[in-house]
Amino acid sequence: MGEADQVRERYQRRTTLIAQGVYDPLQPSVFTRRQEKERALIRWVHAAGLAPVADKRVIEVGCGTGDNLLQLIQLGFEPANLAGNELLEERVAAARGRLPADVAIHPGDALELPVALGSFDVVYQSMVFTSLLDEGFRRALAARLWALAKPGGGVLWYDFTFNNPRNPDVRGIPLRGVRGLFPEAEMTSWRLTLAPPLAKRVTALHPGLYGWANSLPFLRTHVLCWLRKRG
Repeated sequence: MGEADQVRERYQRRTTLIAQGVYDPLQPSVFTRRQEKERALIRWVHAAGLAPVADKRVIEVGCGTGDNLLQLIQLGFEPANLAGNELLEERVAAARGRLPADVAIHPGDALELPVALGSFDVVYQSMVFTSLLDEGFRRALAARLWALAKPGGGVLWYDFTFNNPRNPDVRGIPLRGVRGLFPEAEMTSWRLTLAPPLAKRVTALHPGLYGWANSLPFLRTHVLCWLRKRG
């Protein structure tokens, strides 16, 4: 069984978590994390010199049901300049139903994307690579993402850095691992996202406690990285 088929199986096992509301945006631990990520994206836009963003071309590999692309639209990115790629058919259908018609959605394996290389200002991946357990596939996909970015553009990476002992279907990637996947990149990174189990506990008391606990850097489990391709 290839890595793409194994990814399908791993995501199928997550349907129980979805049914339990683990990713429910109305839950305090979820919406406070999303708000923090949105603030980090605004910092990234300014740090990377991407503003104004309406003319920037972006593709997200592993776009899921479209949450991240919707967030980019809210930040001013133009739907006609956005594209998404998703392996799982049911998520492709959900993304097409949620996103503006101008957003191009490409189903299937990202290694076979029918798009021109070097044509995107931003190639975005969020929580994809930690679900890939085959190191060779990881490196092949990283090379593909890098090839899609135009000179002066880059890869935007959001993922977690630690292993989850309760979930054998994922594997954390520390910053040195990110550097290893994109050795030619100029990397800027921000550590964010309060450890989800802790976030769930503190926000159950009060959502405002998320920021208090998250002020301690060693409790943050994810990184946002801008991997710039030299122009």
